[in-house]
Amino acid sequence: MDLTRRNFVRVCGLGLAGAGTVALVGCGGESTDQPAEDGGDAATGNAAKPVVFFNRQPSNSTTGELDMDTLNFNENTYYVGFDATQGGDLQGEMVLAHIKAHAAELDRNGDGVIGYVLAVGDIGHNDSIARTRGTRKALGTGIEVDGNIDPTPIGTNVDGSSTLVQDATITADDGKEYTIRELASQEMKNQSGATWDAATAGNAIQSWSSAFGDQIDVVVSNNDGMGMSMFNAWSKEQGVPTFGYDANSDAVAAIAEGYAGTISQNPAVQAYLTLRLLRNVFDGADINTGIATEDDAGNVIAEADYVYNEDERSYYAMNIAVTAENYEDYLDATTLYATAQSQLDESAHPNKSVWLNIYNAADNFLSATYQPLLEKYDDLLNLTVEYIGGDGQTESNITNRLGNPDQYDGFAINMVKTDNGASYTSLLA
Repeated sequence: MDLTRRNFVRVCGLGLAGAGTVALVGCGGESTDQPAEDGGDAATGNAAKPVVFFNRQPSNSTTGELDMDTLNFNENTYYVGFDATQGGDLQGEMVLAHIKAHAAELDRNGDGVIGYVLAVGDIGHNDSIARTRGTRKALGTGIEVDGNIDPTPIGTNVDGSSTLVQDATITADDGKEYTIRELASQEMKNQSGATWDAATAGNAIQSWSSAFGDQIDVVVSNNDGMGMSMFNAWSKEQGVPTFGYDANSDAVAAIAEGYAGTISQNPAVQAYLTLRLLRNVFDGADINTGIATEDDAGNVIAEADYVYNEDERSYYAMNIAVTAENYEDYLDATTLYATAQSQLDESAHPNKSVWLNIYNAADNFLSATYQPLLEKYDDLLNLTVEYIGGDGQTESNITNRLGNPDQYDGFAINMVKTDNGASYTSLLA
């Protein structure tokens, strides 16, 4: 991957100061400034406490432009996620490689057209956009608009007449040419407004299969939650390869039953970074301690497994393709990172309190993979974390439970919508 296209830089010594102080409220209701344990400036209060956004990058949900006001809320604000473009491209390349290797058997009705359907998670989510673009880019079905592949769901396109995608031609490994066509795609949003909805995806594949029958040769999903719903509802029984994203444990296990592949976001790296950045600010340590360089317990992350983009104040984990060839190595998605499993000495790294929310308590990846990893790492890093589960629909369902930020030393935020960074920073400011 050409990292220069994203202006990635490796930073090994930012040396940011620790968090600011906590303004304690006295019995009479007036604020009394108390010095923080790390010696920060008491006058700054909550506005200097470390804030890590994760999984949903502060950005414009229409254009994808990063919300740098939120990412620069203070000098201790960061984002942790994964390289969405690299991951989307990797998923598309995985699908293409499978089609080329198995085109003759995939073409179920023998019409020379490999038809696929696509489950879109959230049309306003950068990660979802990157995955849709990655699939269309690799398969050649994408149409560029203003220099980028259009990620818009097409509805249905049985005859190939859509103006949002195009038919493509590939040469299979056996030398025969096939047409690739996106038959259908839609955003999987339920009636309550929750996106990435697995039940909606299960219903969609039933509708598509009724309408298109044996024209559907491949199923692609922006995540494993939707992918597994479609796999269990239809494609497993039909023997139609289904590709997802997240490497959730159930999806990885399903590879043995015909689920064709998924992408690991390196969740152990993401969960570790989410809490590690807070820990380093609390300690007044170089921000890359325990990341680029070993901490005093020996924890460190390999250079190949993440990048830091200084301009975007964002740490990105690298993605890994999980297929029939290597899936047994990824059966437990909650396994800690191999070289970041050592307990910190509490006398040197005193306990701190963290407020952390999950945008949707029902989200499969976040609830079944990310949070269990966080719960393992919070112990290792001497952090007492209050976990807040949202409804996946309204920001206020979460922000209403951040009524007293003074009682926390730091914050880890997973927004419902990427536009809503100010909903949180305004409470801290």
